[in-house]
Amino acid sequence: MALTKQQKQKILEDLKEKLDKQKAILFADFTGLKVKDFSNLRKKLKKEGSELKVAKKTLFGLALKNAGFEIPLKKMNGEITAVFDYEDELAAAKTVYQFTETNKNLRILGGIFEQKFIEAEKLIELAKLPTKKELLGRLIGSISAPLSGFINVLEGNIKSLVYVLSSIKGRQN
Repeated sequence: MALTKQQKQKILEDLKEKLDKQKAILFADFTGLKVKDFSNLRKKLKKEGSELKVAKKTLFGLALKNAGFEIPLKKMNGEITAVFDYEDELAAAKTVYQFTETNKNLRILGGIFEQKFIEAEKLIELAKLPTKKELLGRLIGSISAPLSGFINVLEGNIKSLVYVLSSIKGRQN
């Protein structure tokens, strides 16, 4: 059933609102994806502060053009969905990439990262990188490792001193 002008206008306003607050957008082809799988993906993305939106290519194209993005949507084949990432720029890309590993009916087509369009291959490379939390954990581990090693060395000297003193005490008795 065709959409009325009012419905299209409402969709455009909704897309404009999402484009204004997004940090990154990922475009994917969901042709052949089962409704159950689509719902599972939507739930996973929602947990990470992302949102999956389905609309016609022409409406996506208009909304993107109005927001100042030049995206080759017409060159993208299949039914397109956009995943808007509101918190972590790569969280949605990681989730969608992991989902595509188990479900071949979803294909990453490209996206907007740092306000520029990037191809699918580059987006997949970014999705394979560790998350911000993982990198911060590694950094903290790297910073604390020398300090913990130093403390262990000092602790070893104190333990040795205690053993020597207890040995001396044992001989005097």
